[in-house]
Amino acid sequence: MNLINIAFDKRSQNLIGYHGCDKSIAEQLLNNPNNIKISENRYDWLGHGFYVWENNYERALEWALNKKKDKKIKEASVIGVIFSLDFCLDLMDTKFIAMLEEYYQLMSDDLRDSNVELPKNKNITSDNNNDLLLRELDCAVINYLHSKISDDKNELPNGFDTTRGVFVEGGPIFPGAGIQKKSHIQICIRNTDCIKGFFKPRFK
Repeated sequence: MNLINIAFDKRSQNLIGYHGCDKSIAEQLLNNPNNIKISENRYDWLGHGFYVWENNYERALEWALNKKKDKKIKEASVIGVIFSLDFCLDLMDTKFIAMLEEYYQLMSDDLRDSNVELPKNKNITSDNNNDLLLRELDCAVINYLHSKISDDKNELPNGFDTTRGVFVEGGPIFPGAGIQKKSHIQICIRNTDCIKGFFKPRFK
């Protein structure tokens, strides 16, 4: 499989993202930027990695405030992240969407042969919009794709550096609207060398 065109698919320009977290984590990243914790939940939307909201401070803060409300963090905070996508599994790009679809079928065949049930995306009871907030299937397929590509040294020797996706969620902003309240672009940074640094946002 010809995964990417090396000459055209590397995206080296710097971008700005925001990472919602506990205040202690934000301070730790500012003071020790090489100590980066990777998310490895089985329901992570874009697979395992370090997550940022692309140019969306408010959404990162909202996420952190919800975690505080659920008592999963003590004090909601947001840290700014300067990063590059480099070799990106960009799920807003037709060729990468098609690639993920192909790897879903490969994973499905592998699990069937092993008599293992496919994971499923699930709703949570507190979400009235049924946005499938627990993305166990998506996470498994994306991680499977990364593992298989990393095993094939002839295609992309070090695998993808990042995964990027657009998500439409939160319910319509007004009756009949096609635009939803929590739509956003999210980046999962797999290779932390893509992170150039952290900064304290000036937003109040």
